[in-house]
Amino acid sequence: MSNQKKQSFLGGAAILAAAVAIVKIIGAVYKIPFGNIVGSRGQTYFNVAYNIYNVLLTISTAGLPLAISKLTSQARTQGRENQKRKIFRTAIWLFFILGLAGSALMYFGAGQLAELIHEPLGYWPIRALAPAVFCVCLLACMRGYTQGQGNMAPTAISQVLEALCKVCIGLPLAWYLLKLGYGLDIGAAGAIFGVTVGTTLSMLFLIVYMLTHRDRSTALDVPDSGGSIMRQVLAIGVPITLSNSAMSIITLVDTSNVLGRLKTIPELADSAATLFGQYQFGMNLINLPPSFVFPVTMSLIPFAAAAITRKDAVEADRIVSSAFRIIAVLAIPAGVGLSVVGGSALVMLYPARQADALAAGPHMRWLGIACIFICLMNLTNAILQTYGKERIPIITVIIGGITKVVLNYLLVGNPDINIHGAPISTLCCYVVIVGLNLFFVWKYSAKKPHYVQLFAKPVLASLLMGAAAWAAAGFAGRALAGSSVYLSNAAATLCGILAGVIVYAVLVIALRILRAEDVRSMPHGEKLVRLLHLK
Repeated sequence: MSNQKKQSFLGGAAILAAAVAIVKIIGAVYKIPFGNIVGSRGQTYFNVAYNIYNVLLTISTAGLPLAISKLTSQARTQGRENQKRKIFRTAIWLFFILGLAGSALMYFGAGQLAELIHEPLGYWPIRALAPAVFCVCLLACMRGYTQGQGNMAPTAISQVLEALCKVCIGLPLAWYLLKLGYGLDIGAAGAIFGVTVGTTLSMLFLIVYMLTHRDRSTALDVPDSGGSIMRQVLAIGVPITLSNSAMSIITLVDTSNVLGRLKTIPELADSAATLFGQYQFGMNLINLPPSFVFPVTMSLIPFAAAAITRKDAVEADRIVSSAFRIIAVLAIPAGVGLSVVGGSALVMLYPARQADALAAGPHMRWLGIACIFICLMNLTNAILQTYGKERIPIITVIIGGITKVVLNYLLVGNPDINIHGAPISTLCCYVVIVGLNLFFVWKYSAKKPHYVQLFAKPVLASLLMGAAAWAAAGFAGRALAGSSVYLSNAAATLCGILAGVIVYAVLVIALRILRAEDVRSMPHGEKLVRLLHLK
């Protein structure tokens, strides 16, 4: 690609990556006080609604906006202005119908959906979130259209606006409803209503933006028929939707499966929502590292696709290997760290829910390691899609999901294991997916990646880092044993994290885990290369 196009692409990618980072930070700010406000049981009611919403959202918006973006970009490159407008006019009706159907299903079928998930008190949170499906569908269409024209700013602004509303409206509303004496299900509905308000305002922002930035110039090109455009949108979007929606559907089935199995144990039936919410405390924490690692690695994938198109196997292998090294350097220590100090970190982050945080602590030993495989799954899925093997991630995710459901049935339904089986099944699910993905990446790579060389040093450095964090946290905890329980735990946790970061940073440089070519792809990469003396 030309330097101008390359800069434009990198600028757009940087805008979206920055937006993702901001949204994830806001999400973390939201989840921590939210957990403190509603506790584990309220979090279960929230997740019941959100997991249903996420399935409908993924089905309606995962692949179709990308199809619109691609078709719009092609028409723009060809100078076909009328074609661009026809694409949008055709697609908006598809999204309108999908959104209306999804919202109606959630609103009028809230009771049946809540019963299906084995949590009847999810009724009001499901209803509170129903209008968001319609708004997000229209948002997805507009975002796809603006991105197809090379303009990433409207998408980024609308995403941040959406996240801010969730925090600024959802949290105060949940707190106020609980203060008035309403139940946790109503409090969770108030919190989730912030999502609905956020999607509504984001939709209105994009409508205003598109009306005020309309291209009114005349064009002479003859657009394709609406039927032809619709077929093109579905041909591109449906395979991607199937790939992306598989995990959302499995997560929803998993929620129903875990809650249902807990309720088959007589002594745990009344506390099923509490136990599942405690498990979700841990899930909230392990979902953060993949969110930050994802934009870093994804920025390398388009260059790998370009190299494959040029039939440059050496360059493609270099880029893929670089992506693996960056993932290993970031994800493995994050997962090991969460496994070692994640339990005490939960106690530090949720002071108002100490009992729930303590109960969630043992889950982190498994979920921390699962975090590593979630990051690897995201990367290997993207690499396989880059290789043109879009169907393989669908199959591997389904196999992993089946593994998870079967293990949940066996482990969670065992009274001696109960909810402690959920993080084990989660880890096994992602291990199966990543194991299969790594095999197919190796199979379809022109130059076979050397996994032992890629992962050996980061694993060694991360294990030493974990030992240092464990020792420092233990020493600090014993030294501060006479002070406040919360303060001594917080200080020990922070000491463990600090020791781990220092030890790992030294080992990355000493073991020469990163190469100069890996770092140059990052923002200010050349400065980092000189600072770290990388070769």
